[in-house]
Amino acid sequence: MADRRPEEACEQACESLKQQDYEVAVKLCTEALLALGQPPPAQPSPAGQAQSDRIKIESLLYRIASFLQLKKYGQADEDCRHVLGEGLAKGDGSFRAVLCCMHLKGKLQIVSNVLSKSLMGESL
Repeated sequence: MADRRPEEACEQACESLKQQDYEVAVKLCTEALLALGQPPPAQPSPAGQAQSDRIKIESLLYRIASFLQLKKYGQADEDCRHVLGEGLAKGDGSFRAVLCCMHLKGKLQIVSNVLSKSLMGESL
């Protein structure tokens, strides 16, 4: 885990979602989140903190989608509390900015497709 950057693990998780390899996506997202939880060597810059926040939000969204496909609803619910509770509680617009960025890069559609399948085919 220490040899893989959180951003790289997050990107690979996105690819795993595309390939419908949900167990691998969960593993990669967990790796990214654990790596982000390690104390940084110095106080992160605002840009570095924004990057960490983006990776955390993306990883949690990928994990939620994967957990739902794996029918691990309790774990998905816990991640929802983190991503929505913390993201919206900040009130700084960073959560919305991450969603917009994911949309522009086509990553939000991947999550949306997986979530739609989990919601019995209902369109989001």
